[in-house]
Amino acid sequence: MIVFTLIGGLTPRDSNAQQVISLYADSIPNSRPTPDEEYIDTTRNVLIIHKISRPTLTIFLPDKKNATGAGVIICPGGGYWIAAAGHEGIDVAKKFAEMGIAAFVLKYRIPNDQTMVNKEIGPLQDAQRAIQLVRQNAKKWNVGKGKLGIMGFSAGGHVASTAGTHFGKSYLKSAKNINLRPDFMVLIYPVITFDDSVGHRGSRDQLIGKTPSREKIIEYSNEKQITSKTPPTFLVHAKDDPVLVENSLWFGNELKKNGIRHELLLFEKGGHGYGMYNHTTTVQWMDVLQVWMRRMKFIK
Repeated sequence: MIVFTLIGGLTPRDSNAQQVISLYADSIPNSRPTPDEEYIDTTRNVLIIHKISRPTLTIFLPDKKNATGAGVIICPGGGYWIAAAGHEGIDVAKKFAEMGIAAFVLKYRIPNDQTMVNKEIGPLQDAQRAIQLVRQNAKKWNVGKGKLGIMGFSAGGHVASTAGTHFGKSYLKSAKNINLRPDFMVLIYPVITFDDSVGHRGSRDQLIGKTPSREKIIEYSNEKQITSKTPPTFLVHAKDDPVLVENSLWFGNELKKNGIRHELLLFEKGGHGYGMYNHTTTVQWMDVLQVWMRRMKFIK
């Protein structure tokens, strides 16, 4: 049984009505019995969620008359420490719904040895479950076959790119023959590599520990996991980003080597964490993404 909660006083008939559903119907796999210590922080005028151990999916559906049949699962960033669920989650989902695209904000578990048996697979497990859940409800949520993508910001980009490169192995108890490969990826200033010279050390430490083996570093350096089956990808990065632009450049180069269709939008400036709006430029990357999705026939 999936638990549904309406938020903000919305009803299912409202435009872009939100539903928050528990990601897992019964027990949460790979979890330890611990109290729920999750809390929300808005002191910096952004919505930040801490200590997530109960994953959820928040659903934003477009008006039926505008629906394109496409859907996107959104993974907010936060260095695997927190989830920037507002400007890298809910705000983006609302924009997608306006564009006729169903959007699903994934509140994935924060890696933690106290709440998980194996913290390194928790976020990927949740991403795979989100893909499974949307595809199981594709008819109800009007998501067409071949039109479900996954999107991630910063460390959420690592979650998304891991889902897009590690789909060959299921971390779910029962996949029920559901395809776990996203049809496309959208990676916004993503953490991609855990390489010593380029990788974001904070995200790496949180996910696989401070003294990982060389094998683990390679396993979670997603540019090294690209094959001819990797989904087409849209990337955005600023050249002055402290999460080094090489993350996207390396990923793009490997996509090219493997013949994967992709687009990389580079900004001269913008830094990190700007969400939908890089205020150093008039270029709106969501508009560019929409054009790309049309060109790739994910939307009409």
